[in-house]
Amino acid sequence: MTTVQPARAELLGPAEPPDGTVAAAPTAPPKAGPDPRYLALRNFAISMSIFNILGYAVLGFEQPWSWPFFALAIGYSAEILIEMITAKVHNRAPAYAGNGFRGWFTFLLPAHITALAANMLLYANDLFWPIGFAVLVGIGQKTLFRAPVGGKVRHFMNPSNLGISAALLLFPWVNVAPPYHFTENVPAMISILIPVVIITSGTVLNAMLTKKVALIVGWLGGFIIQALLRWWIWDVAIWGALIPMTGVAFVLFTNYMITDPGTTPSRAKNQFMFGSGVAMVYGLLMVFNVVYTLFFAVTIVCLIRGVSLWVIWWRER
Repeated sequence: MTTVQPARAELLGPAEPPDGTVAAAPTAPPKAGPDPRYLALRNFAISMSIFNILGYAVLGFEQPWSWPFFALAIGYSAEILIEMITAKVHNRAPAYAGNGFRGWFTFLLPAHITALAANMLLYANDLFWPIGFAVLVGIGQKTLFRAPVGGKVRHFMNPSNLGISAALLLFPWVNVAPPYHFTENVPAMISILIPVVIITSGTVLNAMLTKKVALIVGWLGGFIIQALLRWWIWDVAIWGALIPMTGVAFVLFTNYMITDPGTTPSRAKNQFMFGSGVAMVYGLLMVFNVVYTLFFAVTIVCLIRGVSLWVIWWRER
C-alpha cells in the first residue's frame, strides 16, 4: 500500500500575510441539511412498503404475496446492471459506490418505488411476467428518455407510470388492480378512514418534502373543470365524471404517482400547468372513450414536457 506525503504547506501551517497582519483562522463550512429529494424518495419508499404490507395482511390485495419480492428482485437487478454499464461507458464510479450501506440504500430507492407500484397497481391474473415487464420498462427507460433540466440531463418520463402504461398498452388482457382490493377485507368504517389516512400522509409528504402542492392543486382543479366541460358540452353525467375522485386509487394516484419528484417541474407555476395539463388530457381521452386514462394522461404530458425541454435547450443555443 502506498501513502501520499502531505504537502509542505500542510506541514508548516498557513503562511503569514506579507503585510504582517494575522490571518483569520479558517472556519468550517456550514453543514448542509438533508437533501429534500432523498427525504422525499425515502418517505415515498417507506409509505409504499407499509401500504403493501397492510395490503396483503389486511386490506385484500389479490396478487400472490411472493410477487412483490419478485418485482423488487427484478427492479434492483436492472437498476444495478444498468448503472454498472453506464458507469463503465462514461468511465466513472457507479452511483452506489463509495458510501457504504447508505449509498446502496439511496441508489435503490427509485427502483424500490417503481417495483412495488407496478406490482400493486397492475393485475395480470396468475402471470407475473407482465409485472416484471412493467418494472423493466420503468427502470430501463431512464437511460433513454432524458432531457436537459437545470443544467443536467435527467430522465423525464415517470418510471412507474410509463411501465404500467406500456404493460396496459401492449397486453390488452392485463388490467389495473380492481379498486375494491384496497378495502375488500376491512369494515365499512375502516374503508372510509383509509383514503383519509392516505390523503393526510400524502399531503404532509408533498407539502413538506416534494413541494408539489401547486401541482396537486392544478390537477384537482383541472379534474373538476374537465368534468364540468364534459357535462356541459357532451352531456356526461356530472356525478359520474366526478365520482373517481372518491376512490382510493385516485387518492393514491394524486399523492404518490403524479407528484413524482424526479419527473415533474420545480417551479410552482410550471407545477400547476403540469397538473392541470394532465387533467385536460385526461378529459380529452375520456371524450374518445380511452381506458386506463389516468396513466396514459401522465405519460402523454411527461412526453410533451420532455420534448419541450429539448426545444428550449435548442432555442437557447
